[in-house]
Amino acid sequence: MDFPVVMNQNVAKPATLQRVRATGHLAVKRSAGRSRIDVLYQDGSAKIRFPTPESESLEAILINTAGGLTAGDRISWQIDAGAGTRVVMTTQASEKVYRAEGGRAEADIRMSAGKDAHLSWLPQETIAYDRSALRRRIEVDLAQGASCLLVEPLVLGRRAMGETVDQCLFHDSWRITCAGSLVHAEEFRVDGDATGLMALAASGNGATAFATILMIAPNPTMFVDELRHRLASCAALDFGVSAWSVAGTGKLLARIAARDGFALKNAVAGAVRLLNGSAGLPKIWAS
Repeated sequence: MDFPVVMNQNVAKPATLQRVRATGHLAVKRSAGRSRIDVLYQDGSAKIRFPTPESESLEAILINTAGGLTAGDRISWQIDAGAGTRVVMTTQASEKVYRAEGGRAEADIRMSAGKDAHLSWLPQETIAYDRSALRRRIEVDLAQGASCLLVEPLVLGRRAMGETVDQCLFHDSWRITCAGSLVHAEEFRVDGDATGLMALAASGNGATAFATILMIAPNPTMFVDELRHRLASCAALDFGVSAWSVAGTGKLLARIAARDGFALKNAVAGAVRLLNGSAGLPKIWAS
């Protein structure tokens, strides 16, 4: 005798986790001798706020209201500085990359600067936690006569909290062009045992916090000696600073490896005060 098969309608289905989809776009123009907002677009968890300006530079604070990134999240920022403008971008807090349960987070940063414009990209540190995964792309297109300052700090776990990063994926890809010529390209990738890899003398020599500082400007060599002096006065870090001419402009590149995030932030703050002109350190860094 056949009996009907009754399906249990109350069996729980796997939860579909909400993922970040965020886009922010800021375009800046020069008007009445100041850098002013021309276009402001915000979607999803991407928000842009502006502290009261105190100079001709426009300072923008980029915010991810999701509070961090994990596998499947996508966030993108587009910043366009019009001719003659000065734009300083920073973040409200450190960007935290949390444990990924398969897949990776994606971050895309695209910036452009018109003739005689200057861009400063000065986010607070990215903190990568154990088993996190992030792929980040940074692309900058500079017109002839434009300049930029890019600073990216990375912390592999917080030493003060006893955190170690036994496994993670962090892939950083940079492309910077000036007047159509490629002036800087780099690929940085950590995949696997980050703590073990960075313990090696040829990689991190025990450091857990790192920063890249890149300046594209007509004559960055004038800052080399002073930048080396400032970094040499900082404790618990190793560094290298160099500068040269490329494709009709100049390039300064500094790499910093520090024992922890605190030592790194002190070093980076001193570098930004030197290299960021009258705009100095972003206001929120001091809060």
